[in-house]
Amino acid sequence: MQDSSIEFDHEMISRYNRSGPRYTSYPTAVKFHENVSEAEFKRTCQAGNDDLVPAPLSLYFHIPFCDTVCFYCACNKIVTKHKSRAKDYLSALYQEIELVSQHFDADREVQQLHFGGGTPTFLSEDEISGLMWKIKSHFNACPSSKKDYSIEIDPRSVTPHYIHVLSTLGFNRYSLGVQDVDLKVQKAINRIQPVAKTMEVLEACRDSGAKSINIDLIYGLPFQTASSFKETVAAVIEMNPDRLSIFNYAHMPQLFKPQRRINEADLPSPEEKLHILKNTVEQLGTADYVYIGMDHFAKPDDELVVARATGALQRNFQGYTTHGNCDLVAMGVSSISKIRGVFSQNCKDEASYMSALNAGSLPIVKGYQMNEEDRLRAYIIQQLSCYNRVDRQAVSARFGIDFQAHFKDELETLLPMQQDGLLEISEQSIEVSPKGRLLIRNICMVFDEYLPKHQDESNVRYSKAI
Repeated sequence: MQDSSIEFDHEMISRYNRSGPRYTSYPTAVKFHENVSEAEFKRTCQAGNDDLVPAPLSLYFHIPFCDTVCFYCACNKIVTKHKSRAKDYLSALYQEIELVSQHFDADREVQQLHFGGGTPTFLSEDEISGLMWKIKSHFNACPSSKKDYSIEIDPRSVTPHYIHVLSTLGFNRYSLGVQDVDLKVQKAINRIQPVAKTMEVLEACRDSGAKSINIDLIYGLPFQTASSFKETVAAVIEMNPDRLSIFNYAHMPQLFKPQRRINEADLPSPEEKLHILKNTVEQLGTADYVYIGMDHFAKPDDELVVARATGALQRNFQGYTTHGNCDLVAMGVSSISKIRGVFSQNCKDEASYMSALNAGSLPIVKGYQMNEEDRLRAYIIQQLSCYNRVDRQAVSARFGIDFQAHFKDELETLLPMQQDGLLEISEQSIEVSPKGRLLIRNICMVFDEYLPKHQDESNVRYSKAI
């Protein structure tokens, strides 16, 4: 198994803590443009069908509705108490499923499926059952032994019976939003969620035979302290999830209106946030959780940990995954597909989305077609973010380049990081040290051709690395 140890260097993290992408894609979505059309999407789908061995599929469905707004949220969502709002949206989503499925051979297996949002569990049991029926009637569902079918769950919105229904529909991975168990913090972010309710839902997931359960936490929220969040982490460790995602709250009220309801004076200081992170890393390490990278932890026997050891770990819009070989086909408002190196994104607002589909068109508004240089840099960023290592000679052979000459400027940029002990550069490889692993986003940014190198001002759309 690869070394997953982390060395927390307070001074180094403070010095390198700049804004930048999480690299769920490269290039990132800010590079997308309007020249990727529905026709380009169709051509790309057909090219995938014509491959000697067509890639399996990963389907993503965006359900944008929430019945209350969490003040920290930066997701594309529609906040409403009216459950009837889902009806028209689902009708449009059904139309998109019908249109999109026409462009994939019927034998291409759906190995991965994910419902995100918003709050997918805003849908009633009948609505989510109907949506899954529609999907399975138009795509080739995977046998149970191979599939990863996951859904994001707001524990406040479901009952154990709802979880049972999800299980009968084929879901086997669940991600539960928790964020913090401290009541004062919960009130400040408008998300009251008793631990007992979270436990009830988590146990229902276990009883349904879940393949894995993930819990999301956020540090940097109002009124959090190193001491209070330590108690939250301890409570979650007691819940014993298979995976944990510990996200850094990015306060950007100029971009996300709900965040304007958070009093900036109530946020923990940068110094306190570092103490929170340090404690969290130590607690999870003591509880035998393995650091995967970029906010993610998992138990030693989890598939992500095994995949990293075998070289099968990849990163995409769903975070770390063992299904990076799939063509990603995304449906719903704002969703992003990636098929054979071509990204395509749907319109972000519900009205435009429905209008396009009612006219018989796919709601694609922008995208990006990767070139060979993009593929090269994406591969390096994948290797760094998944394995903390790049084999320079292997990259040269794979892409037909001289690594030293091709990345002369990047290697020079990395030298100060090497001097600071964040990584080691040799003729054979670039190896990220335990001290550099929490700063892996910074290291990846060196290889981002489209990211200005000397700024934070133009990076306001991104969160800080820590």
